[in-house]
Amino acid sequence: MELREILSRCDHTLLRVDATAAEIRALCDQGMRYGCASVCIPPCHVAGAKKYVGDRLRICTVIGFPNGYNTPAVKAFEAAEAIRNGADEVDMVINLAMVKDGCWDDVAADIRAVREVSRGRILKVIIECCLLTEEEKRMLCRIVSDSGADYIKTSTGFSTGGATADDVRLLRTCCPPHVKVKAAGGIASLADAEEFIRLGADRLGGRRVVEKAGVVLQIDDGRQHPRERLHDGDEIVGLRVAGAFKAEKMVSAHPQPCVSRLQDIE
Repeated sequence: MELREILSRCDHTLLRVDATAAEIRALCDQGMRYGCASVCIPPCHVAGAKKYVGDRLRICTVIGFPNGYNTPAVKAFEAAEAIRNGADEVDMVINLAMVKDGCWDDVAADIRAVREVSRGRILKVIIECCLLTEEEKRMLCRIVSDSGADYIKTSTGFSTGGATADDVRLLRTCCPPHVKVKAAGGIASLADAEEFIRLGADRLGGRRVVEKAGVVLQIDDGRQHPRERLHDGDEIVGLRVAGAFKAEKMVSAHPQPCVSRLQDIE
């Protein structure tokens, strides 16, 4: 699979509670440079990020994140404000307490409240697969499919587990074609990303895949030797330097530094 195709499906993500404006700008710079589907950022950074990127990159944010136990009215307000601030896409978390209580009509109403205020924008519904039984996952596939949402999403990345091959396969099988699947949480390698796409994921959430792909692209373009970019303790093996990715392994002992400052991000 072409590396650019993988990147075009990535929501380049930074949702740490202490993410700074400079880090958000660095994320946007990478998203634009590598042709990502969007950047997924906290709501407080949406207005500044939109001002920075304009129409060059889609802005995604999260609603009721990460626990999902806000009331439907609060989620709807959050989503409406995010859209006014420039969000192109919203990823909402379902109310898992309602799921566990079997209050399926309430789960559906919760999603519809956000859908009503986000018409014309992409809506992804995070169901947190790691906390669900298979029966609950199947029921949520039906509810999300009937809600008017555009995507069903595996995970927040903030709970006990992230995307798995079994979950992506199940969601793709149980949802009709008009509902797309986003795999998120714990996607650690380009090989994982390619496998999730093969299984039916249209979008991928996370940060590591994009940063690793950036290393590969710079090597492909002949602009940098791997060791000039990698920190001590990093390793890349099995790269095909012909525009297409075959096999990859990269283990980083250090986080990526913030590469630029954002002067006027809010």
